[in-house]
Amino acid sequence: MMTELVEQELVEQELVEQGYVVFPGFLTESQVAAFNTRIEELFAIEGENAGSEFKSEPGARRLANMVDKGELFEQVIQAPEVLEAVGIVLGPDFKLSSLNIRSANPHNGSAQPLHVDSGALPDERGNSVCNSVWMLDDFTEHNGALRLVPGSHRWGRKPEPGEKPESELLVTGKAGTVVVMNAHMWHGGTENFTDRQRRAMHVYYTRSDKPQQQYQKKWVRPEVQARMSHLGRRLLALDDPRNDALCALGAGMSGFMK
Repeated sequence: MMTELVEQELVEQELVEQGYVVFPGFLTESQVAAFNTRIEELFAIEGENAGSEFKSEPGARRLANMVDKGELFEQVIQAPEVLEAVGIVLGPDFKLSSLNIRSANPHNGSAQPLHVDSGALPDERGNSVCNSVWMLDDFTEHNGALRLVPGSHRWGRKPEPGEKPESELLVTGKAGTVVVMNAHMWHGGTENFTDRQRRAMHVYYTRSDKPQQQYQKKWVRPEVQARMSHLGRRLLALDDPRNDALCALGAGMSGFMK
């Protein structure tokens, strides 16, 4: 019990001070393989329409609306350790904003700009966005790993175009690693210089008084909604009239994609 308390305190400290925390080995090799198998099936099925429920990005393949595309994705949004970390950032009242796949193409010749998710800054209630990046391939210095600027979630501003703070660092890790981050922190994917794709799953949460990036009640099929657990329904905001009203006014904001 004491060890668990110490670990929880360290997670909270990292998220509050640095803006992110890393969970190595969160997924087993077999779990990673199952995700990648299903993801490649979906890329083949959806073809040029892949990711069309949201936005496209040069130099990357994308899939969107993943809760609707396999029970393994339904479980991902409910991972207790991740939800606990998200709660440290957002407080207890939050929901899923979107669940997407991003695969940086080999030799893609492009990198994401530094950005904050949904273009959001903290408001009078505090933080409103928290993302988790699930590494489905090894993240290395050369294949498009995540870059971030520790502590920038406390600066109260967005990065200027081309800005590159000295404190920027690269987050590398083995497939199966999960990074939970305050999404007000400046971050972005880097260029992939290798011959192989670099896949990741982005499980993105927002405070309950904000619209979802992808309106889950619209996109997730009724039969999938019907089998969701109580927690799953709460995270998808399926029974939340306030979310219906918020998403009716506007959903779909990205930190940098048009």
